[in-house]
Amino acid sequence: MKQKIRAVMLLLASLPFLAGTGCSTYSQEEKESFGRTQVHTLKFGEINRSYYLHVPAKMDISRSIPLLLAFHGGGGTPAYIERESKFSLISDREGFLVAYPEGIRKSWNDGRKINAIPAQKENVDDINFIVAMIDEISKSYKVDEKRIFATGISNGGMFSYSMGIRLPEKFAAIAPVAGGIPEPLKDSFNPEHPVSAIIINGTDDPLVPYTGGEISIFRSKRGRILGAEESTRKFAENDRCTPTPVIVDIADKDPNDGCKVKKYSYGKGKDGTEVVLYRIEGGGHTWPDGRQYLPEMLIGKLCHDINASEIIWEFFKNHPKKTEGP
Repeated sequence: MKQKIRAVMLLLASLPFLAGTGCSTYSQEEKESFGRTQVHTLKFGEINRSYYLHVPAKMDISRSIPLLLAFHGGGGTPAYIERESKFSLISDREGFLVAYPEGIRKSWNDGRKINAIPAQKENVDDINFIVAMIDEISKSYKVDEKRIFATGISNGGMFSYSMGIRLPEKFAAIAPVAGGIPEPLKDSFNPEHPVSAIIINGTDDPLVPYTGGEISIFRSKRGRILGAEESTRKFAENDRCTPTPVIVDIADKDPNDGCKVKKYSYGKGKDGTEVVLYRIEGGGHTWPDGRQYLPEMLIGKLCHDINASEIIWEFFKNHPKKTEGP
C-alpha cells in the first residue's frame, strides 16, 4: 500500500512533465548552434494567450518557410515540449519555424468534453486561437501556407487530431503521439480537405489505451478516444488511401528497451496524401527516443528504435499540401 501511495504522489507531483514534456537539458554545443526562441503574447478575445516561437539560425528570407506547431501534453508547458522534442535543433538544421503554443491552465480543448480538463470545462476556443496565432506569425514571416504542420503528445496529440479534423484547410499534415481521436468527434468526422498523418502509439500505454475507450488516471475519468488503428483508418479512408496498408518491421536498434516497431503505411491518397501508423509494440506513454521522464511502472517503456522527432519532420517535409484552401 505504501508503494502505491508513493507512486500516486510521484505522479501527481510530476504532472507538468506528463506526456513527454520533461525538462531535459541541451548540451553546450547544442545551445551554441541555436537560433532564437522568444515568448510572444497574443490578445485573443478577453485574455492574453502566449506561445514560444523558434526562428532558425539560418533562414532564407527570400523563400516561404514551413511552420510546425508542437502542442505540450496535459500539465505541460511550451518550454518542456521544446526541450523534450528538440524540434528547435531540427529547425536550425532544416530551416523551418516552430511554434510552441501554451494551453489554458496547461491544457487543450481537444474535443473530449471533459470537466476534469480545465480548457474543456471552460470551453476555451483553442481552435480559433491557433488560427489567430498562425495569422500573427504570418505577418512577421513569409509562412508557406502549404507547409503548416501540427504535432503533440497526449492531450497535445489529441489536439493535433483536432487540427486535422477541424482545420484541414490550414494543415498539410499532423503527427499525434500517444493520443487518439476524441470520441465526440467521431460522428462529425468529415475533413473537407485531405490531410496526411503520421501516428505514433505504444501498445502498452497505461494512460492512453492503444485500443481506445476510456482514459482513466487513478479513477479520474478523462474521456473516451478511438484506438490508434481506428484513428489511422479514419484518416486513410477520408484521404482515399489504399485500403490495405503496407506493413514493415522496423529494425530493432535497441534490443534492451523492451519494444519493437511496426510501420503501417496507407499510401496513394488524394493529392498525394499518406497516412502512417508507427505501432510501438511494448511502448508506453512516451516520446520515442526521448527520455524516461517517470518510472516504467507509471508510464511504461521508452522505445529507442525510432526517433519520433526526426521521423515526424521527415514525414512533414515530404507531405506538403497540394491544393489551395477555401
